Amino acid sequence: MKVENAVFPQPEQAMSFFGGTEDGPFVMVNLLKFKAKAEYPDGSDADLSGAEAYARYGAEVSKLVEGLGGKIRYSGAVTGLLLGEVEDLWDMVALAEYPSLAAFRAMALSPEMQAIEHHRKAGLAGQLNIRTKPGVGF
Repeated sequence: MKVENAVFPQPEQAMSFFGGTEDGPFVMVNLLKFKAKAEYPDGSDADLSGAEAYARYGAEVSKLVEGLGGKIRYSGAVTGLLLGEVEDLWDMVALAEYPSLAAFRAMALSPEMQAIEHHRKAGLAGQLNIRTKPGVGF
């Protein structure tokens, strides 16, 4: 299994994701890897860690998620690995519930998201976003 973190999806990956079937609420699993130090293009806030820069984004994106009827279900630090093997563990896991793919897309493309995206980019080395469907499985 190949695992490759990214900060932004490739255009074809985004088109495939957003062009998928609308099937109601879903939970996005976010596996986050932070930069050691924040990297803002203008050199500001160089004293911040990547996690601190991302926390600025997280505080604001939580409001956006809740504003569209979603909810941050969980967030926490990764502290160990029991099963499997990865080259480098993620730093944090967050679970965000969205009411629909359309709501998620509207948030992702909103001016409010564009206004906070620089904090995400400054702090994030890469991540995996995994869309899950509640109630499916065991």
